[in-house]
Amino acid sequence: MNSESFSIDEFISGGEEKAPEEVDVQKAVVEELAAEKVELESKASALAAELAAVRDALSRAEAEKEALREGEARARGEAESLKAALSASAAEAERLKQEIHLKEEALLECDTQARNPNALALLDRDVDLPDRFPGETRDHVLEVVKEARDKAEEDGRIRRAQVLEGVLVANEPNGSLAEARNSLKRLFAENMNVVNGVMMEKLKDLNISYKDADEFLSAEEILKRNY
Repeated sequence: MNSESFSIDEFISGGEEKAPEEVDVQKAVVEELAAEKVELESKASALAAELAAVRDALSRAEAEKEALREGEARARGEAESLKAALSASAAEAERLKQEIHLKEEALLECDTQARNPNALALLDRDVDLPDRFPGETRDHVLEVVKEARDKAEEDGRIRRAQVLEGVLVANEPNGSLAEARNSLKRLFAENMNVVNGVMMEKLKDLNISYKDADEFLSAEEILKRNY
C-alpha cells in the first residue's frame, strides 16, 4: 500500500474497526476531496499563469503608455516648431507684400514721371556723339549752370535761380574738371607761372596749346582757355 492509500485507510479507520459500508463511504469522500484538491491546484496554476499574463500585458501597456507620452511630447514640440515657422512665414509674407507694394508705387511714380515733361533729364547727351573732353563735359555744364544760378540770384531772378539750384542739387560733378584744372595750376606754380621749355613739353603731353598763332599765351590765358 502506498503512502496516500495508507493515509486514507488511517483516516477511514481512525484506529478503529468500522463496517465495510462506512469505510466505502469515507473512501469515496476522501477521493472526492483529493480530486477537488487536484482540480483546485490546477485552477490555481491556471490563475497564476493568467495573472502572469495580465502582469505582462500590464507591463506592455505601461511601456506603450510611456511611448505615447513621449510621442505626444514630440508632437507638441513639432507643433510648436511648425507654429513658429508658420508665424515667421506669415511675417516674411507680410514683408514681401509691403515690398511689392512699395515697388508698385515706385513703378507708378516712374510711369507718372515718364509722362511728365519735367521728368526729362535736365543734363543729357547722345552717347553716340564723341566726347571731345572725356570726363569733363558734365562738369563744364554744371559750372555754367552754377554761374547762371549765381547771376540769377544777383539779378533778383528768383524763379530762375531756384530752377537752376534744383538742377545743381540733382547733379553732382564727378570732379574730373576740377582735378585737371588744379593739376595744371600746380604745374605752373612749380615753374613760377612761366611758360618755359619744361612747361612747353608738359603742355604738349597734355595736348594743350601755349600759343595763339605766333603769340605766346600767359599761364592765366592758358588756364582760362582750357579750364
